[in-house]
Amino acid sequence: MKTYAIVGLGHRAQMYLGALLGAHRGDGVLVGLCDSNPGRLAYAAAVAREGGVAPACYGAEDFDVMLAATRPDRVIVTVPDYLHAPYIVRAMQAGCDVITEKPLTVDPAGAAAILAAQRASGRSLIVGFNYRYSPVRTLFKQVLMSGIIGHVRNATFEWLLDTNHGADYFRRWHRGKAHSGGLFVHKATHHFDLLNWWLGTVPQRVTALGRRVFYRPEMGDALGLQDRGVRCTGCPAFARCGFRLDVAGSAHLTALYAEAEGHDGYWRDACVFSAEIDIEDSMNALIEYANGVVANYALTAYNPCEGYRVVFDGTRGRAELRNVERRAVNPDGSLILPVPPEEDVIVVQPQFGRQYVLKLPEATGLHGGGDAVMLARLFGPASNDEYGHVADERAGAWSAMVGMAANASLLSGAAVELAGLVGDVPQPDYAPGPFGPDAVWQVFDASRYPFLQGATVL
Repeated sequence: MKTYAIVGLGHRAQMYLGALLGAHRGDGVLVGLCDSNPGRLAYAAAVAREGGVAPACYGAEDFDVMLAATRPDRVIVTVPDYLHAPYIVRAMQAGCDVITEKPLTVDPAGAAAILAAQRASGRSLIVGFNYRYSPVRTLFKQVLMSGIIGHVRNATFEWLLDTNHGADYFRRWHRGKAHSGGLFVHKATHHFDLLNWWLGTVPQRVTALGRRVFYRPEMGDALGLQDRGVRCTGCPAFARCGFRLDVAGSAHLTALYAEAEGHDGYWRDACVFSAEIDIEDSMNALIEYANGVVANYALTAYNPCEGYRVVFDGTRGRAELRNVERRAVNPDGSLILPVPPEEDVIVVQPQFGRQYVLKLPEATGLHGGGDAVMLARLFGPASNDEYGHVADERAGAWSAMVGMAANASLLSGAAVELAGLVGDVPQPDYAPGPFGPDAVWQVFDASRYPFLQGATVL
């Protein structure tokens, strides 16, 4: 049974902590906890004790001491993005394998350091791209791998964040590009990884545009919030603000953040209309791939609804995945209850054929059911990875590099080549991409594609 230590005990750590104390307590032993904030460290330790585990606790300054004393097989890194590289490197140098939250890191120097440490140590590194593991997204991967739409030549990917989810990036540490790389790195790394994984190839060149058009002081004024404070707690405009976060109304947020802020001054509820924010809330990227695919990507973070749409156009047809995660939120940003179920639709239309609306696999839980599948893969017994779900340091680097190149393009106003960002990064072992004969057929044979069974023909 493997032993684990977790460094960084904020919101991101809770999924891994919960897994080792719950569904996967028989698959691994939690031996160490580490955080820079004594309050959050004490909170995580209390949660562990309630789960019947008593891991050793260390401050961030004693991370290396923890590694030497507890000798974990794996270190789970869930610190803020800009701190990923130093902790990953030190863990691998100490002989530990690593699981890290996305993104791999925020800048080329960090990526280069991680790749060098992995090569020198030979340790395993897995990036927690839970979106890959979703049964619906896996089915979409199967569609592309089958060759049913031939060689993909064009992709369109639009992601919408609503004012519950999207606004949250503008009140936390993510609001500073030096800490998160902006949404092009922090959030879109998921989306770029999906594109890379679905296509089975790596990007070469990125051209980007990005602006902050909504989470600005002028918008706060326009909404009648001229008397707003620097944070939600104690804000004179709190009751009138549709973007307020009531930390005091959540026992979890109070314990994890409000009661811990005296140690480091970190606010969980900074004003989303602050002039200090320097990340974009509306962005577009043109991504050119090694296999000739051109992808158009868009993300906005202030929508009334949340979901995404991705389309692949190929030489033999077209495949589309549409998702509605949330249809609407309340004026205060809270979720409308009861929350309508998440909806997914996959439509496949071969050349010279009818549209097929696929029958979707069952999925439960967060991120389209991806969280539970990923945790089983990370902590459970080894199993066949037919669709290449597990992402290593190479996949983490290639997805983060798209965001890094996009940020560089925002500054230069020109296309940015990925080849010069980090150095030589090998192509990941993606499962085979959408490769098939270029020739189109006149008669389509549906029996060749098992995933069409049970589909609705339009």
